[in-house]
Amino acid sequence: MLIVKKFRYLCGTKPDCKITIFFCRMQLNLPEHKFKIKETAHGLVIFDELRTRYVALTPEEWVRQNFVAYLITHKGFPAALMSNEVSMMLNGIKRRCDTLVCDNHGSTLLIAEYKAPSVAITQQVFDQIVRYNMVLRARYLIVTNGLQHYLCTINYEKNTYSFSNDIPAYSEIAIK
Repeated sequence: MLIVKKFRYLCGTKPDCKITIFFCRMQLNLPEHKFKIKETAHGLVIFDELRTRYVALTPEEWVRQNFVAYLITHKGFPAALMSNEVSMMLNGIKRRCDTLVCDNHGSTLLIAEYKAPSVAITQQVFDQIVRYNMVLRARYLIVTNGLQHYLCTINYEKNTYSFSNDIPAYSEIAIK
């Protein structure tokens, strides 16, 4: 459950100047990070640093923003090589990959699929990211609901794959 506490207080000397601060808490298995969140007529929105715009704050978006912040801040992933909500065509149907990370040569290195914390990570979730990877051909696939994180490493030369719960640093997986 996403818990949002809203605090309003007066700022400056003008009586009509008010600042609203939102404290969002949804317990995730990720380090805490500060985000820009504001209220609009359509509900709460969160600033997406990769898309450089505000997007609707849903439980899945909360996981995405926290996981992307984790990759950048704690695992050294360069934000300039990352994109959120990447469009692609899959069997003639337009789909969106949640997060795509490129290597220094512009090739797809990693893709991530996010689910809300209330959504179990099932075979269907892995099937979804594998279908996306038929188009994108990433070496690393991440699936997370913010509570559980799974990394699948694909070795295309040997036609093998392996799973891990440990997310490596960018420097460990990037092609130099």
